[in-house]
Amino acid sequence: MTRFAPYPLSLRQLQYLVAVAQYRSFRRAAAACGVSQPSLSAQVAQAEESLGAQVFERSTRQVKLSSAGRAIVERARGVLLEYEALLDTARREADPFSGLLRLGIIPTVGPYLLPLISPPLRERYPALTLLWFEEKTSVLIKRLQEGELEAAVLAAGADVQHLPQVVLGDDPFVFAAASAHPLAASTKRLRSSALEGEKVLLLDDGHCFRDQALHYCARAGAEEAGFRATSLATLVQMVAAGAGVTLLPELALPVENRQASLRVRHFAEQAPMRTLVLVWRTRSAAEITLRALGETMAKLYRKTRTAKGGVRTP
Repeated sequence: MTRFAPYPLSLRQLQYLVAVAQYRSFRRAAAACGVSQPSLSAQVAQAEESLGAQVFERSTRQVKLSSAGRAIVERARGVLLEYEALLDTARREADPFSGLLRLGIIPTVGPYLLPLISPPLRERYPALTLLWFEEKTSVLIKRLQEGELEAAVLAAGADVQHLPQVVLGDDPFVFAAASAHPLAASTKRLRSSALEGEKVLLLDDGHCFRDQALHYCARAGAEEAGFRATSLATLVQMVAAGAGVTLLPELALPVENRQASLRVRHFAEQAPMRTLVLVWRTRSAAEITLRALGETMAKLYRKTRTAKGGVRTP
């Protein structure tokens, strides 16, 4: 016989448990949920009584998950995701290409890809609203897993290979240096061996582009410089000023290669590159929509590169 708790749990109570676990504060969780703190606290206490387990360890300084609480909150997130999936299924049954999609994109792609694809996507899917969030890969994957995002544009890698995805296309890297640098004098394609001993400026930790560029540079015998940039724009400014050399994604060149003192060269052998993908959760209720959206994005990306003969390098 099924055993029912004396006070059946509600979805609202599960949302409160997840919010307190996320913010580690009853006050901030209440503000995020749009309720008073006493009301949220009472609902959390009632949920703990229903569960017969203490979810949170409370003190005057902090709120911590108990050992049982960690497992309970993880299950609660799963229930809420399934509930959202149920609602999405119902909404999208009528029109899979309407409503709101929350999408993530990494900072080394967002400023360069979105201006190219957003206008034609709006034209192709007029009833679909795409809300973009720009963050590093690890943050986007976490938000995707927790249901805060429906999908994300990332660079392919081991951390996303298990997720359903559509390949948007390849983005080769190019060499960049100040015009006064010895390697900037030639217009010929550059061999990777020429990087040996060079001081290479890279992005800060957490950017997947940094890891990809660092791997290639290390194999070529280059050394990382002490400075780490927070964005490609900063990286370009430092390189143009003669602080070192770097690699840039070809996708970014039409925007970032506007410095008169900056020179870029393509690589002679197979160029280092990243593969851009649109990924989403397994068994997502929006999978039909996301797969179609990804295929459209892939066509737009290929069309843009073909029209420009590859991305322009002034």
